[in-house]
Amino acid sequence: MRSLPASFRPYDWAPSTEELALRAGLDPVEIVRFDGNVPPLPLPSSRPGALAAALATINTYPHGGYPLINQEIAAYAGVEPENVVLGAGADDLILLCARTFAGPGDLVAVPPDPTYPLFRVAAELAGAAVGNGAPVLTFCCRPGNPLGDLPPLPDARPLVVDEAYFEYAGESAVGLIDDGVVVIRTFSKAFALAGARIGYLLAARDIAAELRAHQAPAPVSTLSVALALAALRTPPDVGPVLEERERLAAKLRVLGYAPLESHANFLFLPVPEPEALAEQLLERGCVVRVTGGGVRITVRDYEDDDLLLAALAGACAPQSRRARHVRATAETALRVRLELDGSGRVRVATGAGLYDHLFEQLAFHGGLDLVVDGSGDWETGDHHTAEDTAIAFGEALDQALGDRRGIARYGSAVVPMDDALARAAVDLGGRRGAEISLAEDPGLARHALESLAQAARMTLHVEATGRDPHHVAEAACKAVGRALREAVRRDGSELPSTKGVL
Repeated sequence: MRSLPASFRPYDWAPSTEELALRAGLDPVEIVRFDGNVPPLPLPSSRPGALAAALATINTYPHGGYPLINQEIAAYAGVEPENVVLGAGADDLILLCARTFAGPGDLVAVPPDPTYPLFRVAAELAGAAVGNGAPVLTFCCRPGNPLGDLPPLPDARPLVVDEAYFEYAGESAVGLIDDGVVVIRTFSKAFALAGARIGYLLAARDIAAELRAHQAPAPVSTLSVALALAALRTPPDVGPVLEERERLAAKLRVLGYAPLESHANFLFLPVPEPEALAEQLLERGCVVRVTGGGVRITVRDYEDDDLLLAALAGACAPQSRRARHVRATAETALRVRLELDGSGRVRVATGAGLYDHLFEQLAFHGGLDLVVDGSGDWETGDHHTAEDTAIAFGEALDQALGDRRGIARYGSAVVPMDDALARAAVDLGGRRGAEISLAEDPGLARHALESLAQAARMTLHVEATGRDPHHVAEAACKAVGRALREAVRRDGSELPSTKGVL
């Protein structure tokens, strides 16, 4: 075996969520990761159906390579397919460039610290040393990681520019690929496919051909290619991320911090004792990345970022009556965030308009904080999406209730709404059952409530009358929410039952 330099340090992966939860004395569901620089949720294009065709031929090799994905990437990047080289994420392509351009006795230039550590790792694995004397290869990170800056491009050639966060900055060196510049990009960040491990580089035709010659055959999975193709058909809109980044930065300044200007999907906070701050945040369920004399914070979304802000402000540790739940089927992919002791902050966005609205009304009147994001096959109808949203919501409710000790268990409510009148009664003792009577049903309201009750392990009785189907369904959901508000209330009881505590 060829020994690595004594100073060599492999890339240091962050601990698992389960390990961090154990260290903090929390349930893994209470851990929110602000350390990965990835979106909080997959794109709608990543639902399981995107893999159907690839799974049908998973028994074969990708004969002929990946011409379709190369064409789509070329169109997205404004180059030709011959300029594209696929890899198992940007990391794989950084390693590929290092071993193609450098070897023992060579010098490789990397950005000054703090920077992405894999540049140094790649150079040393190739047998080269890191230095600026007469480098055979120069790496540049733009936008920079972890600072989020846009450093000037070095004049050195060959030059490899890591543009992992290109979509958030809008600036690229791709126009220089015929001048000895190699651009590396990834589907892990804006495209939300970090787990798929797929990226690409853009280079002049001769350089791209030489880089391919240094690769293993079929370097990426056909499943990853299928997900990337689906994502490229509807490229992400990073506008909401940029808006949330500026909101989060402004809130951090109010708390006395000084986040650096960022051109990426994260913020860097210089702080005097970053390790201590990270430990304090971990105690409250928030995980940040300690690096370069500060902490790097991934911009997630409004709900998650407010958890971080509360933790930085010294608010109490998060309540245990919460759930973060994922439900994926062949038709849908849904993420649920639920807080029983909430304030009625709700957002349901699955594409099934009416049923998103009904679930929002149920949660709001239940005093819950509920966020449901994801996608369904609503282009073929609402059925699967509404049903799976109800099931995912119910499963999250069951999870958040835990052992159900100390709750009121029973709840009931009457809600009048225009021409409609709804009555609902809830039993959270653990038995599944639903008796739903709607005088008019817009289509799936009854089925959705039945699915919710089954998944949540609750008994639900609903009766709603009226002339307008929308009003009948909406009044029913409001009544269920208000009955649920009573039933989940903590009152110190032990789930009274003639058969004992459930």
